[in-house]
Amino acid sequence: MAEDESLMQETPPEITIPYDKIEALRHDIADLFVVYDTTLDQPHPGHVRFRGHFLQDTAVCFDELRARFEKQGFTPMIRREEDRTALIALPVVFDPPPSKWWINLVLFILTILSTLSVGASYGATSMKEALMLWRGWEFSLSIMLILGAHELGHYFAARYHKVPVTLPYFIPLPIISVIGTLGAFIRLKAPVKNRRALLDVGVAGPLAGMVFALPILIYGLMTSQVGIIAPPPPGDQILLEGNSILYALVKYIIFGQMLPTGGIGGLDVQLNAVAWAGWVGLLVTALNLIPIGQLDGGHVAYVLFGKHAKQLFWPVIIVLAGLIVFTGSTMWGVWIALLFFFGRAYAEPLDDVTPLDKKRKAIAIFALILFVLIFTPIPLQYIS
Repeated sequence: MAEDESLMQETPPEITIPYDKIEALRHDIADLFVVYDTTLDQPHPGHVRFRGHFLQDTAVCFDELRARFEKQGFTPMIRREEDRTALIALPVVFDPPPSKWWINLVLFILTILSTLSVGASYGATSMKEALMLWRGWEFSLSIMLILGAHELGHYFAARYHKVPVTLPYFIPLPIISVIGTLGAFIRLKAPVKNRRALLDVGVAGPLAGMVFALPILIYGLMTSQVGIIAPPPPGDQILLEGNSILYALVKYIIFGQMLPTGGIGGLDVQLNAVAWAGWVGLLVTALNLIPIGQLDGGHVAYVLFGKHAKQLFWPVIIVLAGLIVFTGSTMWGVWIALLFFFGRAYAEPLDDVTPLDKKRKAIAIFALILFVLIFTPIPLQYIS
């Protein structure tokens, strides 16, 4: 998951911009942008809005435009206003300080230990076995490869587009978690250039993660056995993983039947640690592709639908609430709460005028189709 800096700067109202600086800026961009009118303190105090039209393709000239703005202490933001283009000067130059890399390293090591712990306890028959952390290497390596690929996909896409970005922050969650981690995220320390860059950064994570998750899942399933779903010991429960369209299809191709065939007494694949990591990889990717807010799917929705993407918030919340009612999956309650915090704000690029090219539009549509294929309505089911 990639979290983004907000584009709307909270500039103090008392900031005033010297008139000569505004004139210098207008002169510097004269060969790129024809100015019809200039408005101070629009759309926020301290901002300057030029309205007019570009003389060159914004996708081509934006980097040069930004360099000229930064020379005067501004960052350009491009918006469409009816039949005119608004070129807005933000009174800030994004130059974030270096991140504290040692925090990323400590969290990475702790997450390895927590996933080793979960992997060691997977299938353990005694406390002694559960404490042998080395036994969990297959699960730990598999899940860390998937999560690492996902976040590094974001990271390298951001670096390619020259967006300041942190290294991945992994989140360890030992003991109470069945996967040993709450995932990982990176933080973009400045806005991306345009919708094309926003799509690249947003979709690179899920696609890179799937490059590892799907082969790991297939290998794990091929080395797992199909068996009878035995009743749990008295007072205990067994845990069944849910089906997505893709997961059910992969199981059908490998085992020649739809699994599970029922509840207690039916047949199901007995996932080994690698298969479990692959299934978790699909689940994590699907959760990140939910098409709202700061999630990767929210970036995809924004580049396709613009500000109309915000209208997806309540339909998504209603669907998730419906899943709680009709499936009893309480996990969606947690996600509804999280989306109230992360689902309302969308990452807006500096240049919101340059459209997606055909290739990127196809990739964005593919990402939404992938979300449908890997979304799991009932992620986990406990059977007594």
